Amino acid sequence: MNLDLTHQTAIVCGSTQGIGRASAIELALLGANVTLMARNEASLQETLSALDTSKGQTHRYLVADFASTTSVKNAIDAYLAEFPEVHILVNNTGGPSGGPIIDAAPEQFLATFEMHLVNNQLLAQAVVPAMKKAGFGRIINIISTSVKQPIVGLGVSNTIRWAVASWAKTLSLEIGKFGITVNNVLPGYTKTGRLESVNKMRAQATGKTVEEIATQLEAEIPIGRFAEAEEVAAAVAFLCSPAAAAISGINLPVDGGKTSSL
Repeated sequence: MNLDLTHQTAIVCGSTQGIGRASAIELALLGANVTLMARNEASLQETLSALDTSKGQTHRYLVADFASTTSVKNAIDAYLAEFPEVHILVNNTGGPSGGPIIDAAPEQFLATFEMHLVNNQLLAQAVVPAMKKAGFGRIINIISTSVKQPIVGLGVSNTIRWAVASWAKTLSLEIGKFGITVNNVLPGYTKTGRLESVNKMRAQATGKTVEEIATQLEAEIPIGRFAEAEEVAAAVAFLCSPAAAAISGINLPVDGGKTSSL
């Protein structure tokens, strides 16, 4: 099975922590040149030092705030002007604050739509021409199992994640003929800062402890535990590889079997 990404260049968004960081590390281990993209330069530099270089890889980073589409567009345009070859794009950014959908202000939907879908669109438009030229491209969107089964208490996130999944499926139909695949990885409960914050929110809402909430959630997962960020990253890396060339337009849950739908 060909998992070799030597000489391929990957841009990984939200890559200083959690699944984004784990994905960047995994892609580098497969030989890719990795460009990290996030807002905290100190964290970017620390993550950069953790990436494998044993195959002669060259790694870089971009400072961009995903709360601003202008920041993202300026960063990617400046990068491509200097380094035009991009073969892999991993779209990943933090989820919105939780709460019932009926309580969400319209501004929350608009801000989340820009942060997730509009930024994905800007980045795809920027890198797809280089992918077409190379005859090889991988676009991976790290979303959520909520696109298959809405998660109670994450109303805004559920809504926008579905929009991103639809966007990705549509894009896969349009650019597959150029050797470019588009897939969504759907993490379930994964040991990240995001899960910690959601569990704290649930604890406050129910009067339970964070530990009680975690135990309750783990009991709902068939494998009996939360996933590790590295396990989600392994799915990302596989979908980026030459071995996954015929897989496109899918939603792949990495959730220990929790999602009930097919």
